[in-house]
Amino acid sequence: MVLDPLSPAFARDPYAAYDALRAAGAPVWDAGLSLWLLPHFDWVAAAALDKRLVRAPDGVFTADEIAAQKRDANWHDMPLHSRFVQFSLLDSDGPVHDRLRKLVFKEFTAASIARLREETARFVGGLLDRVQGEVEFVADVAAHIPGHVIGRLLGAPDEDCARLCGWSENIVQYFDLDRSDAKKALAENTTAEFYDYLKALAAQRRREPRDDLITRLAAAEDAGTLSHDEFISTAMLILMAGHGSSIDVMSSGLHALLRFPDQMARLRADPALLPGAVQEMFRFEPPLPFFHRFASEDVELAGRTFPKGTKFGLLYGAANRDPAAFAEPNRFDAGRTPNRHLGFGYGAHLCLGNHIARMTMETVFGALLQRRPAITLLDEPVWKTGLSVRGPKALQVKLA
Repeated sequence: MVLDPLSPAFARDPYAAYDALRAAGAPVWDAGLSLWLLPHFDWVAAAALDKRLVRAPDGVFTADEIAAQKRDANWHDMPLHSRFVQFSLLDSDGPVHDRLRKLVFKEFTAASIARLREETARFVGGLLDRVQGEVEFVADVAAHIPGHVIGRLLGAPDEDCARLCGWSENIVQYFDLDRSDAKKALAENTTAEFYDYLKALAAQRRREPRDDLITRLAAAEDAGTLSHDEFISTAMLILMAGHGSSIDVMSSGLHALLRFPDQMARLRADPALLPGAVQEMFRFEPPLPFFHRFASEDVELAGRTFPKGTKFGLLYGAANRDPAAFAEPNRFDAGRTPNRHLGFGYGAHLCLGNHIARMTMETVFGALLQRRPAITLLDEPVWKTGLSVRGPKALQVKLA
């Protein structure tokens, strides 16, 4: 079986393909992607927890093999992208990953993120006050919010948030399957602009320290606990990992409520359900439905043994619709309990920003349902193509 992630049919409904994968009853080799696909909840959870399955190819393949893989995927000849994007907290393992995660972990705890809730509510309220009638929700609403929230966390001035969001989109677009030379040049040139910006912002924070993440990352670099490349990579990752995925799940979450109007009515009648409804949005349409792992040694998984070097595709999107794990998995249930979804990943690479993502979503949907008593879907969305992202390109709605 071969998935066709760039097709409109897969973009519209990947879940039919995921159902077929689960029906195979065993991991499925995808010759086009050159990996074994894992569509079952238990398999994906086990793979995410297994420390022998790693994100980075280092230690699994030789330098020559890694170089050949990069050439085949058109990931080569990108000096700044290689330094700051291809290496990151997300794509590291073991002691390096643990050290980098520990350095920023306290910035992302529920208590730390709670400090951003009031300002986020003010910003979202002001945005919704300006948006009414027929709107394109992705561009007119969702796209404005994550950059502001994450920018506040980083310490970027509000006037720079739009530029940061544009940079994020230009870099992240190169992570999926369509890696043309034009997209490659865009990603590399944007990385250079982002790098220059972060160097200048860090220099400013060294002169005038503030209570923000850039100030603390710069201090960690000066103390020798963080290299210069790790500082830049971590700052870039925090924006890039949270920006596009938040826009996508905000938009797919609203679409889910519009597809299931009884659940929107239920949520309006009982706002206490909102935190659980947000969790259901991440289960129902996880914005990052696919991540890879490499076997760093021979491993047994899903009833068979795979050799060192095997590449796996962890299909979080399929796992979240597995009927063995969720009753009526294709139904959006604002009160689903329990809801042990994998929308934030699992194991060592559990999404660092899960608290800020949920806080933002709770704030947005709380304000939206309170301020707009009638929300109507005007046209079915066209969905993004690709395996690594899930979200509408545009969502035409009427807010009354």
